[in-house]
Amino acid sequence: MKTRLRRFQGFKRGFDFLVAGLGLILLSPLFLIVSILIRIDFPGPAFFRQERLGKDGKIFKMWKFRTMNTDAELETGPVWAAEGDPRITRLGRFLRKSHIDEIPQLINVFKGEMSLIGPRPERPVFVEKINGDIPNFNDRLRVKPGITGLAQVRYRYGASIKDAARKLKYDLLYIKRMCWILDFQIILWTFGRVLTGEGAR
Repeated sequence: MKTRLRRFQGFKRGFDFLVAGLGLILLSPLFLIVSILIRIDFPGPAFFRQERLGKDGKIFKMWKFRTMNTDAELETGPVWAAEGDPRITRLGRFLRKSHIDEIPQLINVFKGEMSLIGPRPERPVFVEKINGDIPNFNDRLRVKPGITGLAQVRYRYGASIKDAARKLKYDLLYIKRMCWILDFQIILWTFGRVLTGEGAR
């Protein structure tokens, strides 16, 4: 079983590398256009990098298109984004609804910090809070985090400890059953969600 899993993860890394590299090349015009629009909509950097927990608890900087005001956490501190969050810019709402804001994470996938499919990476500050209520939450760190995952396509967006516990069940189920067929299903479900705008926040 362990040999099969290691072989699968090796092929998965190769697939991630090729798809991410090709995606970054083909989507470069989109990167340029979105970057310009973000700066026009609300002055500041087009990209946003934030610390997240990766495989085995290793911290990395995750890339996103900026969708919030530049001083978003100045008064609130670290908080999950909520529905109707006033910190989100006008263009940011569209980028989140269409999930375009996540595309820069192809950089993380290309570098090997993330995978296309896997549990979504959380911020260290949130994991500290979650661990107090969900002792086995760190079990999801056994694999690389992903741009999309089973929890994202089978559960709505949530920003609470209760939501984190429910999504953890899907994350652990993915880790237990991870294979090419499941990854392919998740990719199809993800496209469905992107087209309908479901799961956006």
